[in-house]
Amino acid sequence: MPTSELYAKDPGDPHWQVPATGAARFSWEYDDGRDRLLALYQKGKDKQWDGQKRIDWDIEVDPHDALGTPDESMTLYGTRYWDKMTDRDKGQLRQHFASWQFSQFLHGEQGAMICAARIVESVPDLDAKFYSATQTMDEARHAEIYARFLHEKIGLVYPINDNLQSLLGDTLRDSRWDMPYLGMQVLIEGLALAAFGMIRDTTSKPLPKQILAYVMQDEARHVAFGRMALRDYYKQLSDAELREREEFVIEGCYLMRDRLRGVEVLENFGIPRTEAEELSERSEFLQLFRKLLFSRIVPCVKDIGLWGERLQRAYVDMGVLEMGDSNLDLLMAQDEEIAERLDAERFAVEERERAAEVEEAIEEGQRLIG
Repeated sequence: MPTSELYAKDPGDPHWQVPATGAARFSWEYDDGRDRLLALYQKGKDKQWDGQKRIDWDIEVDPHDALGTPDESMTLYGTRYWDKMTDRDKGQLRQHFASWQFSQFLHGEQGAMICAARIVESVPDLDAKFYSATQTMDEARHAEIYARFLHEKIGLVYPINDNLQSLLGDTLRDSRWDMPYLGMQVLIEGLALAAFGMIRDTTSKPLPKQILAYVMQDEARHVAFGRMALRDYYKQLSDAELREREEFVIEGCYLMRDRLRGVEVLENFGIPRTEAEELSERSEFLQLFRKLLFSRIVPCVKDIGLWGERLQRAYVDMGVLEMGDSNLDLLMAQDEEIAERLDAERFAVEERERAAEVEEAIEEGQRLIG
């Protein structure tokens, strides 16, 4: 079924065009590169995988309870709207929220694919071009997987959120080669990683857990790439140039924070936008969710050298400044380990099933001989 028939609301023009800016840069130095970045490039090649085969798409999903979402996590929980809802209504609400979340993941992954391709085009160093080429393939795979999950398992798609689209547009329109790194690798990818992790760690459903764990294994490399490239580059910039980038981060973080309300879902259930925004602001679950979503961004921003007074004040205002001391390397290592553990568990089950089939065949053969 075409995606256009699955949208919860009309997305408008099916094509969004952002005018290209900046220079395409070539490098004629083919035998020089940073060891850390070339090692990451090698890891990117080694860790390629096929979403058709690694993920068990035969697992059935109830679209009205795709994530095993508890009632308390629903924005309307405890309100007069919730009290009037039937079980069928609540199931539809869960379907819409799961669709909204994974639709934003899908649109963000397409944005990441385009930004990674832009980095290949614009970054001056060949080692960074090499790695970005592997990331472009990763992001294509992620978009493919999220699209399949939405089409085949949820049956509903939401248009891209206005704030996400605004940040993507700002990132792609900037002619400076480091801005796709900053907008995508640090802000959008950092936020997505935290969102993926929260759902991965709380869902009781095996298919979304698989999808998110395997996607996060790739994303851990992407954030490491952004940190390496920007940390080296930002050491060379003037205070004025650093302040410009901090302003971009501040604006982007506020956009991302305001993106996370899911107001579009509540509007589809007949709740006026102003009231929907108020309900989202009052939701205790969403307040915690919004705060935890910056657990990957704040330490990364600090690590790459953007930590001016105004940026710190913005993080105080958002209530996330203390996250600057989080151990980002430990979080990324855990993301990779969880995916590897899932693989090991699946392989162990398959091995036991194969052993049981062999044992059954032997017993059947002995019965026939006897």
